[in-house]
Amino acid sequence: MSKVVEISPTTRHEGHSKLVLKVDDAGIVERGDWLSITPVRGVEKLAIGKTMEQVPKIASRVCGICPIAHTLAGIEAMEASIKCWYPDDARRLRVILQCANRAHSIALHNILILPDFYIPGTDTKINPFTPQEPVRSVAKRIQRIREISQTIGQIAGGEAIHPSNPRVGGMYRNVSDHAKLKMYDLAKEGLTLAHEQMDFMIAVIRNMQKRDWTEVGGKQIPIPKTLGYHDQGYMATDPVYGTTSHSENPTWSYERFKETRPWDWYMGEAEVNLADPSYPIGGTSPVGTKVNPQMEACTGIPLYDGQPVEVGPRARLVTFKNFDEKGTFGQHIARQLEYTDSFYAMLSAIDDLNPHGKVLADHIPQGDGSMGWAANEAPRGTDVHLAKVKDGRVQWYSMLVPTTWNFATCSRALTGAPWQIAEMVVRAYDPCVSCATHMIVIDEEKRIVAQKLIQ
Repeated sequence: MSKVVEISPTTRHEGHSKLVLKVDDAGIVERGDWLSITPVRGVEKLAIGKTMEQVPKIASRVCGICPIAHTLAGIEAMEASIKCWYPDDARRLRVILQCANRAHSIALHNILILPDFYIPGTDTKINPFTPQEPVRSVAKRIQRIREISQTIGQIAGGEAIHPSNPRVGGMYRNVSDHAKLKMYDLAKEGLTLAHEQMDFMIAVIRNMQKRDWTEVGGKQIPIPKTLGYHDQGYMATDPVYGTTSHSENPTWSYERFKETRPWDWYMGEAEVNLADPSYPIGGTSPVGTKVNPQMEACTGIPLYDGQPVEVGPRARLVTFKNFDEKGTFGQHIARQLEYTDSFYAMLSAIDDLNPHGKVLADHIPQGDGSMGWAANEAPRGTDVHLAKVKDGRVQWYSMLVPTTWNFATCSRALTGAPWQIAEMVVRAYDPCVSCATHMIVIDEEKRIVAQKLIQ
């Protein structure tokens, strides 16, 4: 007979989410629902009536982890709506900024997942904050990669978190010759460190794949060889940067997208009847807790070609590099492979950058209300922003961020896992839950769920 266990909140990722799991008598997940419980940001409503310069800055504030991707996607959605081309050197600066953000994000994710893994050859889990070797040197390397990436992001973008240099029509300013040389030297150092960190992480991940069990709350939990497998598709638009509706050959299609409500996707009312006070940290929800994912979920469910899809590093490698490793460990491996890809693409863009080149379009149209979209390949996957701009002001705005795409696919990937390691499956997606939160229940008695106005 199925039992219900709830892990709330899930840990070691950005934002607040929870897991509602139906499990069999052996504790294996029969159905998993992973959902956002983060307060709604309201960015899409705040955007209406604002200028097309203001809105990407507002959109970047949905989160402090993904602001570069949201800034770039927001700006390029505006440019797509008004049909504005921007100069090549502005594009190169944006690519540099994009790659710096991706490298920094991978390094940060290493810190978040390492406690799930073991030092190879031991039964000792990795504490990334220990002063002991060999982990201490790894932590210092991670922090140096983050520092390098943030510094390059600051040079190219104006700021490393909410970049001020990108604007509709290109960039506010180019960089100096000296700044270009500094970025190049930093990127070369970063590439060396990225190779070392990638090799270390792949060794740790492969070691975990060979293990039969992992310790959770003082218990040995078996690790299925198919942990995190799913039968959903993949979606990616570019190995590094992205595409827009204004591109010569767009690699995403608005017509292939639709969205459904949480009510149509998640399980309904239930009651927790399985609890474990030893589960870290603080135990699972107590027996008797009422759960209702249909009404609690704060995201729509985006579909592509009528199905949920996975976005992110593995989707990019599957689409563009013939990568074929499934499951949670395949996701981890794919993300580490993007370490060096990020720095190689960054170095190429720095090489091509002319510090004296033009970075702002000669003419910036004000828009006639046409819908435009931009799909940015953010660290966590395809980040689609859609906009309608008329006379320089935004009439409609929508964000389909990576974790929104991944919620439904990850939920299905939980099937077959012991419930105690369901969070390992979630963390492989490197979720950024605040970005994904765009709706809320407005009348629980009448079962009314607010919906994004996809037109």
